[in-house]
Amino acid sequence: MPLRNALRTETTDSHATVDDIFSRFDLGNSRDYTAFLRAHARILPAVEAALEQAGIADLLPDWADRRRTDQLAADLADLGIEQPEPLEAPVLKSEAEVWGTMYVIEGSKLGGALLAKSVPANMPSRYLTPTGPKGNMKIFMDRVDAVEIEDSSEAVAAARATFALFRKAAEMELEPSIS
Repeated sequence: MPLRNALRTETTDSHATVDDIFSRFDLGNSRDYTAFLRAHARILPAVEAALEQAGIADLLPDWADRRRTDQLAADLADLGIEQPEPLEAPVLKSEAEVWGTMYVIEGSKLGGALLAKSVPANMPSRYLTPTGPKGNMKIFMDRVDAVEIEDSSEAVAAARATFALFRKAAEMELEPSIS
């Protein structure tokens, strides 16, 4: 089974769980939007750094154009919000783990582009606004389709772990409003 199909099939439940918890943030509400960005800021910089340490730039030559940590930091700065305490970054030990993690990060961009429409015009939304050339997601998925990994289990485990980080970060930001 091609890697993309394995990732999509084997992480459907993790993806649904993350979509469900992030749907609790009302991005039209400045408080919720700020909490949403804080949740992402707990993960994205650490995950992007882990990807870089594992050699993502060798696998994706356009990696520098795909990074979003700077856009996220700029949005938080515009809102006067400090970078929250990050969650522990994953240690990616194989190419399969890099692709699994990247699958989740790139997928979050696609979701972000849809969510950007919910953000009020007076709020910064660089992080959610798509950047790069048109068809960037297709380019990424074509790369994933071309990857030759015999056993997709490491990629799937890494994707699940990345989804779990997103879930945990969302729970941390929602916790005060749940109590």
